[in-house]
Amino acid sequence: MTHFPFTAVVGADDLELALILTTIDPAVGGVLIRGEKGTAKSTIVRALVDVLPPVTTVLGCRFGCDPARPDSTCPDGPHAASAPTGSRPARLVELPVGATDDRVVGSLDLGKALGEGAATFQPGLLADAHRGLLYVDEVNLLHDHLVDLLLDAAAMGRNTVERDGVSVSHASRFVLVGTMNPEEGELRPQLLDRFGLTVEVAASRDPLVRAEVVRRRLAFDADPKAFTASYGESQHALVERLATAREHLATVTLPDWALSTIARVCAGFDVDGMRADLVTTRAALAHAAWRGAERVEREDIRAAARFALPHRRRRNPFDAPGLDEDLLERLLDEEPEPDPEPPTAPEPPEGPDGGGEDERPEREDDGPAPQSSDRPQDRTDSRSARDASSQEQHDQTPTDSGTPQAPEDTPTPAPTGVAGASAPFRVHRLTVSGVGQGAAGRRSRAITGSGRTVGSSTARPGPVHLPATLVAAAPHQPARGRDIGRVRLVESDLRTAIRQGEESNLVLFAVDASGSMAAKRRMEAVKGAVLSLLLDAYQRRDRVGLVTFRGSSAELTLHPTSSVDAAARALSDLPHGGRTPLAEGLRTAARVLELERMRDRTRRALLVLVTDGRATAGPEALGRARAIADAWSRTGVQAVVVDCETGRFRMGLAADIAARMGADYLPLGELREGALVEAVTQARAGTSAIQTPRSVA
Repeated sequence: MTHFPFTAVVGADDLELALILTTIDPAVGGVLIRGEKGTAKSTIVRALVDVLPPVTTVLGCRFGCDPARPDSTCPDGPHAASAPTGSRPARLVELPVGATDDRVVGSLDLGKALGEGAATFQPGLLADAHRGLLYVDEVNLLHDHLVDLLLDAAAMGRNTVERDGVSVSHASRFVLVGTMNPEEGELRPQLLDRFGLTVEVAASRDPLVRAEVVRRRLAFDADPKAFTASYGESQHALVERLATAREHLATVTLPDWALSTIARVCAGFDVDGMRADLVTTRAALAHAAWRGAERVEREDIRAAARFALPHRRRRNPFDAPGLDEDLLERLLDEEPEPDPEPPTAPEPPEGPDGGGEDERPEREDDGPAPQSSDRPQDRTDSRSARDASSQEQHDQTPTDSGTPQAPEDTPTPAPTGVAGASAPFRVHRLTVSGVGQGAAGRRSRAITGSGRTVGSSTARPGPVHLPATLVAAAPHQPARGRDIGRVRLVESDLRTAIRQGEESNLVLFAVDASGSMAAKRRMEAVKGAVLSLLLDAYQRRDRVGLVTFRGSSAELTLHPTSSVDAAARALSDLPHGGRTPLAEGLRTAARVLELERMRDRTRRALLVLVTDGRATAGPEALGRARAIADAWSRTGVQAVVVDCETGRFRMGLAADIAARMGADYLPLGELREGALVEAVTQARAGTSAIQTPRSVA
């Protein structure tokens, strides 16, 4: 297969440098590439394999043992010192998002087990990736059971398999390269920390650069071989420079001032653990080797820190990722770089502590703290203060139905405001009783493609359950004339494994954002609950959506997602004010659930309707809302209605809507954040069957 030449890539200098650094020193730990769709992330990674140096291995070893340091526990070993060796190109092994754990770690060779009666291990992708690159496209969508396998292998440098009568352990040291689109969800912190470097990529806004990208891509698609040949000289020069840098790496020196600077930079950004210091040091050494320098200098530390620290600095899930470049420069310039020749006498210390305390950067005077303050509650505090003086105007005139109704001839719409979000909080684990069949996650029990084996089946598709298959075939062997060492099987003997793991769920909030919900504390509590559930969903692979209705219509403000950043942006600017289109809100929520059902028929859902029950938008507003509520009761979708009506005299409209929907009812007096989450927990715990939303429009 012909790859796009690495040196023909345009407008991705940071990404190319990060990949080069981890190629010079694989101990840096790989690269995570974050960026929007269509930025050639996969193209660049696949192009890297053509400039990697070849690998020397023991001939015939399926696990790629290094002749200089053979693995004493290699399943194909032990290898003698005189074993023949050979050279092969470096491997770029791709791990599909939907791969099974058997394919990743390896499994019993069924062909030999059934045909020869021998328990032989068949290597997986982790064996193929040993001493090479393991590439995971859309790594943030990787199933949790595969993430756990990668974490174990990356931490130990070995892959251990104990299953199906096989006990195997082999070396598995690889450079992990992953790509992801942050809009589709974030990465688990444990796996995020395993990437040595991270790079943010985005399409250039320079028309000349964009035109050159298109020109080269069209030329490559028209004639890949000719286009690749035109970059043969530059590719060869890059291969030679990489080889020189790898040889020169061992001779690069790390001065004490450089090591102290790296430690100061990592501490200044408040990173967790010591991996950041190690990765930054190794990347700085690799950068110096790439430049051909004899020692690490300030520019090497700067380049390494820009890649090694953004994903390790301590931040809230709602904070924007990135690195404070001004703080980095201040930390680098705090101590001047000494001359190559040290002074003959040390400088006397300043002050009783040797100047250590005085040399710390003063954040109050020098600039912002390393943590980003761009949280939704911070962004909305000033906006809420500006809107505090504006009163929500909501005419409420009696109608025949007894519903407060805004007059149809209102000349101007009611003013709107924007409420902030209360601080997110830790929620109780929300689980659904029974066993579902939803997508793999970390929420409720379900029959999934991963997890522990709890039984076997003759009709359910899945991996072969070998013990059950052999047990089913054993009584028929004499009649089938079984040969010694062979088991005769027929199709009716095959059994597939039933595995029980955990699934993810969908929580859809339908929030009344009209003038009758103008009390700012209500909107703050609702936003805080949604953000908290989304934070929990980020950890457990749940999906959360938000429908808001105000004025004369309803809209899907937040598409069902597990992206914390996308949710924070959507919720921070959520306005409130105007009339109450309750019917439109219910209809939109039903449509969203119906579409989500079409996308995933096994994901169980819960609707949380936050309203005071008033319907004041359009003719027969309350009658239309009640009709849709009656239809909703036949969908089988579990719901919770949170009644936000206040005052001494209450009309009980929300309670009526809840009864018509067959939903649980929660008064405003219990609308504290913990109570709202508790209501969701109780409602979901009472839902054991797979729900099938149907249209109620």
